[in-house]
Amino acid sequence: MDTEKETSGLRSANHADVGRPPVAFEQPHVREVHGDVFVDPYEWMRDKDSARLRDYVRAQNEYYADRMRPLSGLKDTLFEEFKGHVQETDMSVPTRIDDYWYFARTREGSQYGVQCRIHIRGRDDWHPPVIDMHDEPGAAPDEEIVFDMNAEAQGHDFFQLGGLDLSRDGRFLLYGVDTTGDERYDYRIRDLSDHHDLPDLMPGVGGACMTADGRWVFYVRLDEAWRPCAVVRHRVGTAARQDVEVFRERDERFWVGVSLSFDERHVVIGTGSKTTSEVLLLPVDDPEGEFRVFLPRTEGVEYDVSFASFEGAGQGGSDIPLALVYHNAFNPNFEIDVVDMRMHEPPFSLGEGTCIAVGSPYGCERGDAVERGASRRHVGEPYFNSINPEVLQGAKGLSIDGIAMYRHFVQLGYQAGGLPHVAVITKEQAAADFLAGRPWAFLGLEPHKGLVRSSFGCEPDEGSGYPDDIVLDFPRTAGQGEENGGEAGSDIGNGQVPGDLWGTDSQGTRRRRLYCIGTGGNPSYDAPRLRYSFSSYSSPGELHEIDVCTGEDVLLKRMKVLGDFDPERYRERRVWVEARDGELVPVSLVWREGIRKGPFAMFVTGYGAYEVNSDPGFSVSRLGMLDRGVLYAVVHVRGGGEMGRAWYEQGRRLNKRNTFEDFVDATRALQRCGLADSRRTVANGGSAGGLLMGAVANMAPECYAGIEADVPFVDALTSILDPSLPLTVTEWDEWGDPLHDRLVYEYMKSYTPYENAPYGLWSYGRDDSGSRRPAGGVRFPRILATTSMNDTRVLYVEPLKWVARLQSQGVDAMIRVETEAGHGGVSGRYAQWREVCEENAWCLHVMGIDV
Repeated sequence: MDTEKETSGLRSANHADVGRPPVAFEQPHVREVHGDVFVDPYEWMRDKDSARLRDYVRAQNEYYADRMRPLSGLKDTLFEEFKGHVQETDMSVPTRIDDYWYFARTREGSQYGVQCRIHIRGRDDWHPPVIDMHDEPGAAPDEEIVFDMNAEAQGHDFFQLGGLDLSRDGRFLLYGVDTTGDERYDYRIRDLSDHHDLPDLMPGVGGACMTADGRWVFYVRLDEAWRPCAVVRHRVGTAARQDVEVFRERDERFWVGVSLSFDERHVVIGTGSKTTSEVLLLPVDDPEGEFRVFLPRTEGVEYDVSFASFEGAGQGGSDIPLALVYHNAFNPNFEIDVVDMRMHEPPFSLGEGTCIAVGSPYGCERGDAVERGASRRHVGEPYFNSINPEVLQGAKGLSIDGIAMYRHFVQLGYQAGGLPHVAVITKEQAAADFLAGRPWAFLGLEPHKGLVRSSFGCEPDEGSGYPDDIVLDFPRTAGQGEENGGEAGSDIGNGQVPGDLWGTDSQGTRRRRLYCIGTGGNPSYDAPRLRYSFSSYSSPGELHEIDVCTGEDVLLKRMKVLGDFDPERYRERRVWVEARDGELVPVSLVWREGIRKGPFAMFVTGYGAYEVNSDPGFSVSRLGMLDRGVLYAVVHVRGGGEMGRAWYEQGRRLNKRNTFEDFVDATRALQRCGLADSRRTVANGGSAGGLLMGAVANMAPECYAGIEADVPFVDALTSILDPSLPLTVTEWDEWGDPLHDRLVYEYMKSYTPYENAPYGLWSYGRDDSGSRRPAGGVRFPRILATTSMNDTRVLYVEPLKWVARLQSQGVDAMIRVETEAGHGGVSGRYAQWREVCEENAWCLHVMGIDV
């Protein structure tokens, strides 16, 4: 074998030729599982330390740079537009924690933020101080710099903060940093009285918390597969060799975390798989004691617990201690039980106490256990339950997300109609309802409306978050839209765009916003008001503070978008597309007003895994596409959690193909009704969404001119077969276990992108543009992939092998490999902005937009 080829990893010097990709060295590697043999020519790339791999990565990056050089002008234009919209010198609204107001500053030209604080003016000081954002960090009266990431990042190509934790008196700061991207953090303790670090060092850990007195740290240890597997106790001021392991999780499916409870009375260990969880508690006044399980784990049951009180609501004005238990033991979309701790003693069991909110069982695998026939009912059917408060009645796809109790109010989070929601109630009313045994009188909290009594079971209203039901109708013919469909773009415009998609009404455009609402910045139990924030695809984020008792709502901050920006120029709507199995799939659309004649160039994205929602949110980088006439589409495919647990179940394990088919069917619907042009459609997804990208490229190449796959999970079967790799064993709950189950193996092999990429199957000719095209007439989409050498979630080798395989078959594919970064890419905001603008330039170029 040729020595030069071995050391370089290249079969020729093609990587030096402008416009030609490097040709990877092939070394057959045989994988045999369940009697099935797969020969992988590029598995050698897994050797991260080999000179051959380093040369090959360098060659791929050089090829990428050569190919992207003609787009440098467009990239620079997009970057300047991006910067022109951003308030580079800015600061957050101060948040009170104990005796200080904490806030973050950013300065023009600085990559990172600076954490600062100011003393409170008194115990009743709950109004954030007014501070000039243009001041230098630390320049305002009484202002102290807590942590300057710019200073800490000096000398590092990559810098990521793992977390900050403070002692109650504000003297000690626990902080963790990652300087490689591998998500192993080095934790240290800083004495803020003189800003020097103590000798204590906890290297390469997954996370940590400090007790309120600043005397103890509990941190998470990782195993060789990068799994958070154990909790260790460290006494501040002692050597690391004296640290004590206080818990170890033996089940390799489970990940471990540690934190302080909200009331700071317990150290909490949470351990869980994708489908099962367990909580262990330790009173903080006994830090060297033994953690005790709150409820023993039960396979398939997830739960969490927090503690609070109804102050003064008991007999003789005494407090009523409470446990708030969130679980899915009896309902797959979760319920919340409130347990009066005066009447319950350990050991506890799920179902004790009073249930105050419960999700919809419709469409869920275990739905029949809740209500007869529920599993066969449609996930989008309105759900009514006498237990639930009025605000939840009639919700579709209802999933309970959690509850938080403060001294003056209670906040409930839930998902319905494909969007997140928040409801609130005063503490006094909650106590009265609890003692009376009636449903709690929660009120919905909605953008631009404040508190409302009911959100569902009525006509859609402004800001309700309940989308207008527009179902795209498009013609279907026998054989139309199969994987080996006709010429790209040949089916454009055969359908009819619903007229009301474009319309507005007397309520104006605000009715047409798709809002994501959430609570944040509420770390204090005693805060008299609740902070909440919301944004939409085209409306910049707003931070509000509401007095739940009076309904008074105050705007604290609205994201300022500079330059020529007006949110009224943009429209957004939710439509529904009927997938091939009859399920209605929600799709969010965003476009610039005045560009109504299709077909559009389209940027379509999705994720669809781990029950993660693709919720609405504002993005400055999106404006560069919208302003150039691009239709932005988000397909809320099954596998996510937009419509509750049933939506997740229908897109995981042996239902995973639903995720890919939802995306393809939505893309085709948008193209065939005349909204989008397949010749100018680019798809995007990252991580598990990158698996989605690889799958749809194989399934429906005619639908996409290009595909951007960021850190894509494209060699999924190889990874899930190897228990020694990071994440593998815990991922069996998500994808199935192909190592021990032949059916799962065969199912995963049917869709995993690397095995199914075109390879030795298609004969190629040349089309009019000079691009290689398979003889069948369907051109494979152009591919842009990204990866990072230190990514521990999706190893670099997956996208690298995938691109090598595609390039070997003449596919126009390229990859950018970050050598100093992790799963989230490069660090530093300017570097991140340049990166996304470069990617957007490629997408626009593929769409035929070069200005």
